[in-house]
Amino acid sequence: MTRTLAIAGVLGFALVGFASAQTLPAPVAAALKAAKVPSASAAVFVQEVGSSRAAVSFHSAQAMNPASTMKLVTTFAALELLGPVFTWKTEAYAVGSMQADVLEGDLVLRGSGDPKLTVENLWLMVRNLRARGLRVIAGDLVLDRSVFASADADPGRFDNEPLKPYNVAPDALLVNFKAFRFTFVPEAEGNLAQVLVEPRSALLEVVQSVRIGAGPCNDWRSRLKADFQSNGKGARASFAGVYPASCGEKTWNVALLPHAQYAYGVFRQLWEESGGTLKGGVREGPVPAGARLIYTHESPSLAEVVRDINKFSNNVMARQLFLTLAAEVLKQPATSEGAAQVIQSWLAQRGLAIPELALENGSGLSRQERISAGNLGRLLLAAWSSAVMPEFIASMPLVAYDGTMRRRLKFESIAGQAHIKTGSLADVRSMAGYVLDRSGRRFAVVFFVNHANAGAAQGAMDALLKWVYEGRGQVLP
Repeated sequence: MTRTLAIAGVLGFALVGFASAQTLPAPVAAALKAAKVPSASAAVFVQEVGSSRAAVSFHSAQAMNPASTMKLVTTFAALELLGPVFTWKTEAYAVGSMQADVLEGDLVLRGSGDPKLTVENLWLMVRNLRARGLRVIAGDLVLDRSVFASADADPGRFDNEPLKPYNVAPDALLVNFKAFRFTFVPEAEGNLAQVLVEPRSALLEVVQSVRIGAGPCNDWRSRLKADFQSNGKGARASFAGVYPASCGEKTWNVALLPHAQYAYGVFRQLWEESGGTLKGGVREGPVPAGARLIYTHESPSLAEVVRDINKFSNNVMARQLFLTLAAEVLKQPATSEGAAQVIQSWLAQRGLAIPELALENGSGLSRQERISAGNLGRLLLAAWSSAVMPEFIASMPLVAYDGTMRRRLKFESIAGQAHIKTGSLADVRSMAGYVLDRSGRRFAVVFFVNHANAGAAQGAMDALLKWVYEGRGQVLP
């Protein structure tokens, strides 16, 4: 009897630290209450890798908006279906004869959906074309964007913010995320701030008359008088008002032009800066028969691209990757419906039934996308056994060190012990990833909050991470 009472006492003590599968851990429940988020609006799933039972499964079967943690579905699917060393190719074709350094015809750029065709990489393309002896393009710059079926979508459809770079629609020939970066630099002498733009474009006019002022830097944009105009063929950015000297240098990213005009304007600027001449304009069309391939630019590997997508929650890159799945697997012009079909087929082949899964663009920047915390957790458990696990887990932010988690849980014992992807929308906060606890056990962790007060739920999510790290996620016998 004494031995039985002793065992009961030990178990009673253990129950103080551990939660039953169907309840929230006490520190998490308390943090949600303090944030005024009802527990009915939260879902949590915690399970040790290799275990057959969940340590916490709270509302885990409920379909919820996962925000950017949906990127984990897209990137894991891509790593398995395309392979970590997959690359995108952007090709340059010559149409017409070469007479000395003059192309008596068109130059065609054919995109394949490269998510990272930055201005630096476009400059390398220009440099290589010039090195091959091409100086004058007598015809047009022709853009072949046919790999993706998607046309330019309404950039303001999601939140009525059409100039925000995160709202840029995917494109087969996406250049530099279709964004202009304006940098404000207080001059050492005088009372004016200089406005620099990167990349420069033959189709963008910048007008500036910004005075340097005193005062704090907070909300510095409200003190500027910025006006952005675009007619689809060209754009104008005008800046006036006051820029606080206390800000130092600040940047403002804006998406102003349609895809074709953006690509043309930046290419033409780089071409002319390199000493070349482009006599024609821009038009769209497929690579014609008989065109000669003269240069191919190859993107970074998929493993590198996935790292950028998940570490920094890049919506534009995620949408590019989502459509690439359709283009590569279905071998036809890519659509969002096709990409969703590819992922559903992949899940079925893997034996992962996720009936509630709803995919719109694969990035989580959506009001329609849905998945349950439990099924996202099971996807993470499956990923741990995958050959691409090292690339997948390394793509997630390391708590307290980088990506979207670099400022969270600093100087806490869990710092550096968890890889966690975060998500955020107006009424959504989410996180998903892996925690290595004090004893060296690895756990898949998912936490969703869909509520008007979701923005206050970060403390509850941090509490869950610390609770798992401290070793309280193991399943009781």
